[in-house]
Amino acid sequence: MQPLRRLSTYPVTLAAAGFACVLVLVGSTPTPTAAQTAEGRLTVDRYLDWERVSDPRISPDGSRIVYTKSWVNKLEDRWDSSLHMMNADGSRKRFLVEGSGARWSPDGTRILFTAADGEGGTQIFVRWMDEEGSVTQVTRVQGTPMNAMWSPDGNMISFTMDTPGELPSDWSIALPAAPEGATWTETPRIVENMHFRRDFVGFTDPVYHHLFVVPSTGGTERQLTHGKWHVGARFIAVYWGAGYDWTPDGSTIVFDGLMREDWDKRYFESAINAVDVATGEMREITPTRGLWTSPSVSPDGSTIAFTGYEWSPQTYHVGEIHTIGIDGSGMRMLTPELDRDIGGIIWDDDGTRFYFAVQDRGSSNVYSATTSGDLRQLTDGVQMLSLSSAARGTGVGVRSAPQTPGDVVRFDLAGGAEPTQLTRVNEDVLEGVVLGDLEEIWYESTEGARVQGWVIKPPGFDPSRRYPLIMEIHGGPHGMYNVGFNWMFQNFAANDFVVLYTNPRGSTGYGTDFGNAIDDAYPGPRDLADLLHGVDEVVGRGYIDTDRMYVGGCSGGGALSSWVIGHDNRFAAAAVRCPVINWMSFAGTADVAMWGYRRFRELPWENPDKWLRHSSLMYAGNVTTPTLLLTGELDLRTPMSQTEEYYQALKMVGVPTAIIRFNNEYHGTGTRPSNFMRTQLYMRKWYDRWVGKVPVS
Repeated sequence: MQPLRRLSTYPVTLAAAGFACVLVLVGSTPTPTAAQTAEGRLTVDRYLDWERVSDPRISPDGSRIVYTKSWVNKLEDRWDSSLHMMNADGSRKRFLVEGSGARWSPDGTRILFTAADGEGGTQIFVRWMDEEGSVTQVTRVQGTPMNAMWSPDGNMISFTMDTPGELPSDWSIALPAAPEGATWTETPRIVENMHFRRDFVGFTDPVYHHLFVVPSTGGTERQLTHGKWHVGARFIAVYWGAGYDWTPDGSTIVFDGLMREDWDKRYFESAINAVDVATGEMREITPTRGLWTSPSVSPDGSTIAFTGYEWSPQTYHVGEIHTIGIDGSGMRMLTPELDRDIGGIIWDDDGTRFYFAVQDRGSSNVYSATTSGDLRQLTDGVQMLSLSSAARGTGVGVRSAPQTPGDVVRFDLAGGAEPTQLTRVNEDVLEGVVLGDLEEIWYESTEGARVQGWVIKPPGFDPSRRYPLIMEIHGGPHGMYNVGFNWMFQNFAANDFVVLYTNPRGSTGYGTDFGNAIDDAYPGPRDLADLLHGVDEVVGRGYIDTDRMYVGGCSGGGALSSWVIGHDNRFAAAAVRCPVINWMSFAGTADVAMWGYRRFRELPWENPDKWLRHSSLMYAGNVTTPTLLLTGELDLRTPMSQTEEYYQALKMVGVPTAIIRFNNEYHGTGTRPSNFMRTQLYMRKWYDRWVGKVPVS
């Protein structure tokens, strides 16, 4: 594969003009110079005016683009969205309709989308794309339709939706009737499934996710798939969405999922399947056991391209590209040399080539391949570039870069041309703001591992000064920090912190071996060494105040930041967010029980020593770092009980600590705009309180 162009230091690209300085909570950092206080900073209040764009879709004739724009609803403390449209050259931008998830009809005359129905639910609607713009409500279902898609002839719309299941046992009891006017306790919740809760949802009744079709003009929906299993690859019982596609003749839908009643006990398994639209007859297409997802049917209907790998007990493997005949014959892997994670597959109009995004060393670019395995890199740059849709040789997606927030772009799928930026939704928010420069670093860790990271420096950076350092650790653990614009980090830099973030072993974007290096040993010595060697690398450059170094992270980053302070005492304070502290208690209390019990090769009752050895709780006695804990009250992924266990342990050993319990938050602490801002401010307040572990009065 072609090597990516590497970055060194990025200059500031936004001029400081027109805005007065707003500098908040600098705390005990060195006094800024007059020049520094005169420049605009990315202050927390600007977050209230932030906007996002997503899911751009180009019309079949390549002339128009529909996309989703989201903004902060300041009154109701949430993100709201609506659909907007523009010409393919970026001209004539206009509001289209409330809703999201737009998809063009095959002839380009209509779009489908989902929106609130006025009764507290979400339904599918169709809008005609002529000047009149008539809108029709297509579904009136009891559930929530998802993943809507047109049939090839435009006469039907397919979607997925939860269907009611039943408890496997009869729990009817002869309870005496309550006296008239009595207020007896509600019927208890009866649980028999292994996975009965879902983060951001709460308790879930027994339901199964299945495929439906409905006439595109509206009417009665018809369920296509049936059974005590889910359409969609729920390989650790998490709903990731459903990957499916129609055959060009409209006779068949291929989809990912595991058509087995014991699906929730099968770890990292999914198949590619098919259902006959007329008869409902279902069959499994992939002949081998594996994690097979995201099928895409070729224009002639003969071939399915999809991603995945043959089943393996290891905790991480890149999703390889495969093809198979629609009849299940001739399955083979393409481009074995790629060894990188890829996005969804989009076929060219003539079926000779398909396109996809590839994550590689902190960047994402677009590639193409043929069924014969001819791999080409079409875009090149230090950027996060997605591919959402394509038509007539043009792709559209969202691009972000170190000082450039995400915006809609178009690019030539022949390759070689730079993406053309079509929206600039945050240009007004960033007018007059000077952002921190981003510098890429590479350094050597243990066992000869080469680790990539990035440093964001404060605006007006002066290498002769000594700055406080924040090291942030990503979650997953199989995730990837990248070169896209990061609001959180830029806000820290705006308050005179140097921000370090790295991709230690276990991260994605570096191939299967690098990502699987922490298999059966997380957290452990490898990821710890990779993180601390990154700190050493930056400290060695001479501009860090070593009495003011801080560490934090959420989810997997919470697990690792608590691990770090149990094994190293160099940090003045820590902000451990939504962590896993005790793998034993986590496995039985998180919403992803199967994932929890598969953290290590042996189950906790088979080898409790390993489960304890990799739990941060067991090292609480080593901690001397003042530690702030931040977790959502509703968190089901890393439940509040994990945070409480660590809090009480730190209290027992006399470490300064506090819990901040975020209301109306599931996993993470920033889905509500106000809570995102609170997280930033509470973290800085905690860090500013400690210098060399000595409280600042």
